[in-house]
Amino acid sequence: MALYSEKVMDHFRNPRNVGVIEDADGVGEVGNAVCGDIMKIYLKIEDGIVADVKFETFGCGSAIASSSMATELVKGKPLEQVLQLTNKAVAEALDGLPAHKLHCSVLAEEAIRAAVKDYYERQGLPCSPKDFPDCGSCEGCRR
Repeated sequence: MALYSEKVMDHFRNPRNVGVIEDADGVGEVGNAVCGDIMKIYLKIEDGIVADVKFETFGCGSAIASSSMATELVKGKPLEQVLQLTNKAVAEALDGLPAHKLHCSVLAEEAIRAAVKDYYERQGLPCSPKDFPDCGSCEGCRR
């Protein structure tokens, strides 16, 4: 049995949505100090829909594949649906990740959420405690 699924290998070898959106509406960057992976997600939002999404990832093949798959899962979706993305959904869409690489799908979820939160903050929109339980400090929440 192979360590990585064909989907993981495909998204690693042929990552989708790689790059930078210079005029992004939201940017999220997260990292894992233990493994050294860093993910940065850029969102372009139009009428509450993710019109475009790009990523830059410094990390292992699983981190690159997780970033690629996460961008595919949120592209064209309304923000309410984007906020429902879980690391489990990313891993399942990749036909699984080895247990010691599941943190990569967690980073992908966190980077997407961070980019949406950044968008809300830039727009002065309140962050729902349901969607961002740790929030309360941004401009939108203080209103």
